[in-house]
Amino acid sequence: MKKDMKKGFIVMLALLVTGITYSQSYQPVEEKSTIKFTIKNFGVNTGGSFKGPQGAINFDPSDLSKSAFDVTVPAETIDTDNESRDKHLKGEDYFSVNEFPAISFKSDKVEGNAKKGYTVKGKLTMKGVTKDISFPFTAVQQGTDWLFSGEFKLNRRDFKIGGNSAVLSDNLVVSLSVLATKK
Repeated sequence: MKKDMKKGFIVMLALLVTGITYSQSYQPVEEKSTIKFTIKNFGVNTGGSFKGPQGAINFDPSDLSKSAFDVTVPAETIDTDNESRDKHLKGEDYFSVNEFPAISFKSDKVEGNAKKGYTVKGKLTMKGVTKDISFPFTAVQQGTDWLFSGEFKLNRRDFKIGGNSAVLSDNLVVSLSVLATKK
């Protein structure tokens, strides 16, 4: 009887440890994460980046219903390697960072698997406008951390960023590489 109880305890302990490993909450690591965008301006690809991702990421590859992304980036961190352009982009015509200080993404659903890749569906909010988006991503475990990488397209005008322009494309590509560590 005692031997069976001991085996049962060991099995329960193993299941508990496995559950803890996959149900932990993670947070983005700013210095090891990149959020970049590319857009055509005068027919030439140009772009920039944002810094400072914050929030909570829950990722459980064995039960994606437990996975969720709730991440924000300070809009004022936009960096195009041109101070004058950055100041203009922070203004009312573009990101209006004083009124709308954060860009946020909150997932509704995560689907897929490690072999074929994952897809996240959720709500992206910029400049007070929220839109449903969906994009593929990969998740690679690095020790106890996760590296999430993905890319998606969006129309800047859907978010009231910039107005009509004969030289600036409406469409842009956002590329993400976010390292998340246990909280």
